[in-house]
Amino acid sequence: MKMDILKHNLVPKHEIMSDSEIKKTFKDLDYETKNLPKIKLSDPVVKNIDAKIGDILKITRNSQTAGTFITYRIVEK
Repeated sequence: MKMDILKHNLVPKHEIMSDSEIKKTFKDLDYETKNLPKIKLSDPVVKNIDAKIGDILKITRNSQTAGTFITYRIVEK
C-alpha cells in the first residue's frame, strides 16, 4: 500500500507558482528568484506534484508561534 505523502500531517502545503504569481510576489522585492533556497528535483514532494527544474514552489506551513508561515524554494537538479 502506497501512502500519499501530501496528506501526511508533517508535510506542509507545496504549490507550483504561476509566472503571474511569481511576478506579483517578487515585484517589490530587490531579490532575484534564482537566489531562492533550493529544493531538489529528487525530493518526494517535488516528484509528487510533478514540479520541474526552475519551478518556484510556495510552501505554506502552520506555526504555533507565527500562525501561517510562507517560504519559497526553486527546484534544482
